[in-house]
Amino acid sequence: MKDAFEQQVYGFFGFVTDSDLIEIDDSMTEEWTITGDDLKSLLFKFMDEFLFHFSAEYFVVKDLEIISFDQDTFTIVVRARGETFDLDKHTQGTEIKAITYSNMQIHENTQDQNRTDIYVIVDI
Repeated sequence: MKDAFEQQVYGFFGFVTDSDLIEIDDSMTEEWTITGDDLKSLLFKFMDEFLFHFSAEYFVVKDLEIISFDQDTFTIVVRARGETFDLDKHTQGTEIKAITYSNMQIHENTQDQNRTDIYVIVDI
């Protein structure tokens, strides 16, 4: 589950820019605690946190680590590293305007016992 949540963020930033062009600026390390009421709200708030920091601070993520993932209290602590988005350096992909609950799906242990599939629709 933890890896699947992390991959959602990498997919998000791969959509808005070329992830290969993002570098890590050591001064741009952020750590957030995100809480939800259930697994879907936790996923929504997790993704929305990254959207907020991209929209408000132009923060693009190259590397992230979920330090703590508590499925009983629906709490995540995540550390993200990256840099400030710069049109002179980064390609402009598709702007994501919102994360949605629309048809959001989380499938745990389907076919392969160590696999989690997550589907999130975003507004562009």
